[in-house]
Amino acid sequence: MNSTIFIKKQSDFNKVQLSLPASKSISNRALIIDALAGGNSAIDNLSEARDTQTMIRLLASDEDILDVLDAGTTMRFLTAYLSVTNRKNILTGSDRMQNRPIGILVNALRELGAEIEYQKKDGYPPIKLNGFKDSEKKQLDIPGDISSQYISALLMIAPLLKNGLELNLTGKIGSRPYITMTLAVMKSYGVNANFEGSTVKVSPQKYTVANYSVEPDWSAASYWYSMVALSSNSSVEIKGIKLPALQGDSILTKMMTSLGVETVFNQSGATLKKINHQNEFSFDFTDCPDLAQTVAVICAAKGIKGNFTGLESLRIKETDRILALQTELNKIGAVLGESENTWTLTPSSVLPAKQVTFDTYEDHRMAMAFAPLCMLMDIAIEDPEVVNKSYPSYWEDFEKVGINLSRS
Repeated sequence: MNSTIFIKKQSDFNKVQLSLPASKSISNRALIIDALAGGNSAIDNLSEARDTQTMIRLLASDEDILDVLDAGTTMRFLTAYLSVTNRKNILTGSDRMQNRPIGILVNALRELGAEIEYQKKDGYPPIKLNGFKDSEKKQLDIPGDISSQYISALLMIAPLLKNGLELNLTGKIGSRPYITMTLAVMKSYGVNANFEGSTVKVSPQKYTVANYSVEPDWSAASYWYSMVALSSNSSVEIKGIKLPALQGDSILTKMMTSLGVETVFNQSGATLKKINHQNEFSFDFTDCPDLAQTVAVICAAKGIKGNFTGLESLRIKETDRILALQTELNKIGAVLGESENTWTLTPSSVLPAKQVTFDTYEDHRMAMAFAPLCMLMDIAIEDPEVVNKSYPSYWEDFEKVGINLSRS
């Protein structure tokens, strides 16, 4: 039976220094690239997130069946890695993972020489990898508006292909910062690529061993921006975050000035301070979809009318995040309406006086996005352990700043 965390309204919290978890996005890329380089690199500050720990475990496994649990990046990246290294495995995952599409990546890998079979439903895990015979194919077209994880998976194996790879991204390109992040990590391991317009070219090259250090996770920082924004007058110092950063979510520093938080950088990191907010907020989340839930909650609770685009990819995440947001925001009197790929958020006029219990849909970001509402009201969060996927110390950090939690 899943547990529940209860948090009484606490309008401010103690100013302390917090160290955020390392980026699991960067960690998982570094692990795959290190494995392609021979596995002898020193990687500092690897993420403790369950997704990354799953990646570490499976890369070292000699079992025939590899279970990624609910880790999307692990599933996509391992599919490409195991293919190009001529491994023969079955890749499977949780029930939700078996309903997250992988067909576009599988089709691309097949064109490059991979032999892959679907074990249940065409286009979805589990899949069986039956080896790799390098084809003469060097050019691929792939939709740019699907998961950037497909694109990153292909780019990371590209240097090992006989003819390299020229990847043409068709249509609108989503999550572009994640693609440039992948290329930046590849460069740290000695591989150069050319990304111009909508085409990425990677020639045949060899990865080299490197000492690599992973940045703190800007997605994790977003929840502390939300805590400050929803508090009466709190601030918090986040150690280690700085600009420039590889992560697209570092756009937070600009975005949050409109939502009521200023970022003041110092030698050890940055202090987040509460400031006045705007009454309306418009944003295209195409490049940073993981911030959408956090921002929607802030707007709903602070009376900020929101106009959002670029949320399409949220439907195929850990849950249908759009539907989950609509359901849970309704509990505090806010409405997230949709019309022709544009979402309008009508904020709450009055927040509930009684405790509200939020469901998390087996989605770590639902739990972490709604928890900061404790600054304004009594709340309960169902299945709080979902945070282990990306931020295992989330609730410990709540207690570190003086917020009292009770569990059942």
